[in-house]
Formats: sequence, C-alpha cells, structure tokens
Amino acid sequence: MGKKSKRRLNQKSEAKRAAPSEREEEDYEETAENLRFEDPYIDEIEEEEVMDDDGEEEMEDADNQDVELVQSWHPLMGVPNDGPLEMDPSAYKMYHTLSPEWPALSFDFLRDDLGDARQRFPHSMQAAIGTQADRPDNNRLTIMKLSDLSKMPQEEEEDILGDEYDKQDDSSSSDEEENVDLDPIMEHYHVPHYGGVNRLRAMPQQSDIIATWSDVGTVNLFNVESIRSRFLASEGRSMRDSSAGCQKPFFSHSGHGAEGYAMDWSLVKKGHFASGDNDGKIHYWTPRPEGGYEVVPSYESQGGEAVEDIQWSPTEGTVFATAECGGHISIYDTRAPNRAMLRPCVHENKSDVNVTSWNKLVSNLLATGGDDGTLSVWDLRNFSQQNDKAMAPLARFTCHQTPITSVEWHPTDESMLAASDTVGAYIYDLSVEEDLEDANKASSTTKTLVADIPPQLLFCHSGSQEFRELHWHPQISSCIMTTALTGFSVFIPSNL
Repeated sequence: MGKKSKRRLNQKSEAKRAAPSEREEEDYEETAENLRFEDPYIDEIEEEEVMDDDGEEEMEDADNQDVELVQSWHPLMGVPNDGPLEMDPSAYKMYHTLSPEWPALSFDFLRDDLGDARQRFPHSMQAAIGTQADRPDNNRLTIMKLSDLSKMPQEEEEDILGDEYDKQDDSSSSDEEENVDLDPIMEHYHVPHYGGVNRLRAMPQQSDIIATWSDVGTVNLFNVESIRSRFLASEGRSMRDSSAGCQKPFFSHSGHGAEGYAMDWSLVKKGHFASGDNDGKIHYWTPRPEGGYEVVPSYESQGGEAVEDIQWSPTEGTVFATAECGGHISIYDTRAPNRAMLRPCVHENKSDVNVTSWNKLVSNLLATGGDDGTLSVWDLRNFSQQNDKAMAPLARFTCHQTPITSVEWHPTDESMLAASDTVGAYIYDLSVEEDLEDANKASSTTKTLVADIPPQLLFCHSGSQEFRELHWHPQISSCIMTTALTGFSVFIPSNL
C-alpha cells in the first residue's frame, strides 16, 4: 500500500493559542489566601490531530486556507498520476532496493549452505541476473551476493509519561542484535553474455548451473561454481584458488531458430530441461554421461502459438506444463512424443497465458497469469481434452488492470502465492475467507477504497516501474525479490 505525500499547510498562531492564558494572568491577584505553587514544567499544548474512521486527518481550517490530506492508494487502482508515493515503513520487516546499470527481465535465487527457513536478521542471499543492455555485446550474466540485510527500523513505543517503553522479553538480547541498522553489502561478478537475457533459471539441485534464453535465439548453460567460490573466499571459508572465472557458456543450443522465454529445469530428474520459443516449438534436453546435452525437438504447440512459460511437475519426472498464447495450457509427457496429453482452454476470450506455476506442495494445483490481467488457480484433475470450451478455475482474480507478468507459489505454504503485474507485486492466501461482519462495519469511504480488493489479497508492493518477475527466496522465510525497469527490490512483509 502507498500514501500520497501531503503536508499540513497552516497552523494556528502562537498568539492565538496564548491569548486565553494571558488574560487569566491579568485578572489574577495573589493574596495570602490564594497562594499557588509555581509549576517548574511548562506544558506546551499542541493542536490535536483527529483521525476519522477512514484514516484521513481532519484538519481545522480556522483561517480558511487550503489544506491537503493524506490519501490512500494501492496498485490495483492503476498507475498513480497525480503525485509522489510515500512508502509506509511499518508494512515491511525488511526492505532494500538495488538500481543496476542495466535493467533485467529475469533473475533467479541461488541456494546456499546457510540453512532453510531462515528468520534471524541480518540476512544474506545470492542471485543470478541477466541484463537488457543497449547492444547485444554489452549484456552480462551477473552473479551477486547481498549480505547484512537488516530489519526495517521500527518506532519505539512510549508509555503515557513519554519515556521509552522498556519491554521485558527473554529474547531482548537477540532482538537487539537483529535490530542493528547495518549498511548492506553487495558483491558481484560479471560474465559476458551475447544478447539480452529474456529468461534465466538455475538448476534446483545444483545452483551453479544456470540456463539463459538469449534474445538472439540461443539457449546457454553456464557453470558459475568458480565465481561463487569467491564469495566463500571473502568470508574466509574457502581454501580454493578462485582466480579462474567463468567466461563463456559450457553448452549452447541455437536449434530453435527463434527467440523465446519459456524454460524450466525438472525437479525430479536432475539436469533434465525443457525450452520453448515464440514459434511454438518445445525442445527436450537430457544430460549425456560424458558431458554436454542431447537436445531433441519434441513438440509443437497447436497452430504454432508462442510458448510463454514452462513448468515441470514437482512429482513426475516426465510431465511438464506450458503456458501458451491463445488462452491454452498444455500438459506434456515425454513418454508420449509429438502431442500434448491435455490442452484445455483456460481463457474464454483467448487472451494469452503469460506465466504459470506448479504448486510444489499440492501437485494438482496450477496457477496461471494472463495478458488480460486475470490470475487463476486450476485443479489439474478437472482438465479435459475439450480444447475450445473454457474450464472453470478453483479461484480467479480479475482485479488487476495490467497484464500478469509473474506468478509463483510459496515454497512452504501450500495456499499462498505471489504474482506481479506491471504496476506492483501481490501476495494472496487462498485459505482466507471474507469476514462479512467486519466488512459491514467498514465506513463508506473504506468500502469504496477496498471494493476491488479480494479478501485473499494479503499484501501489495509497489514503487517501481514496469514489474517483470518475482521469486520467493527458497531458504529465507517469506522473502521476495522483484525486478522491474527501474531496478530490484527485496523485502519481507510485516504481516507474514
């Protein structure tokens, strides 16, 4: 959520506030019967600002001067066009931004050996980023490490005397360590990459292996182990000579003949990979024992519709799904070549399916995001071969006003997913139901503000231009990174 930054324009003059007390002093005559103690503390009474039910300040305008109010805004209201946005720091446990030299369409987190389900601050993470430079030969694959990512500074609570409230907590010492405000540290290394990076994915079983889809029509595989070893050396944890770096891909495939975006690694079979292009062709990759890959053109979408995204099944090593233009999802099994097992229509208006994500905890759930701004959740058990008849989703959210650019299920919460459109990033919890009692108690202004917000929407993040992709960190609890035209943001919401 955001707020339009406004300021109070007028205050009552000191003379007007002091006038009543001055008149009292003039009428007062001290005698032996009415002695009074002198108060050594001077109370400065300030104007009280009253908050109405709608969360807006009621400004007194005694001098009939113009007063501007703080107005609420959220990304589902569209692109803000009438003033700057002011972030609410209390909405975040952690929030950091990064502005690179060149924007990036895609990135991926790289798993480390610091453990899973991490919650203690400060945080550290590694990621791979692909650039979109002005010329093909200016592009790079960047491997970076962010460390000393501290918590957002929180305002101290105060008691009624105005003194700082001292919380009695057994974990106060650890809290003090977490609340230390540190300067974030970024280490990064670049690898030359010919052509802009349309999409980037790291192998889940071995994060040193990174695949990139170049806008010149080539799919590349890089091994960045030597680069990542430098991060260990900087921590004093590596005895290896890390002077040798990765300067080129160890395998490249230009057989697609067109550029593309769709690619994914199998979660079940290590090293197995699939890539899809804008001409509707899908290639299946299998690693060779002696090294390298065997790449086979295996499938083609019906009508040659562009393949926008690919997701492997989290439980079956031969099954993957594709998101396609024309409003279709296709399910393929590598044991059945040359055709899709299922190809249901998921958008009755034939709008393109931009992105898809397969739930790793509930393997029959698939999420999709459309070019028409529709975010949907599907039960694969309901899919059929009826290609032209639109299927009924388990859940559908039509509140987004711009195309969905990314969607991903939470790695440890089966009912939660994150999605982005071009205006913002959003977190949904499908287990939440609307509280009708609270909804009926809301003021009319509040009802208008949240009329288009589904009860399952837990969090909105904005502040960047043209959001393109987001990912949950696989090892830091409820941490998300986004990439946009104006740079990266990494954050943890305060309500998760």
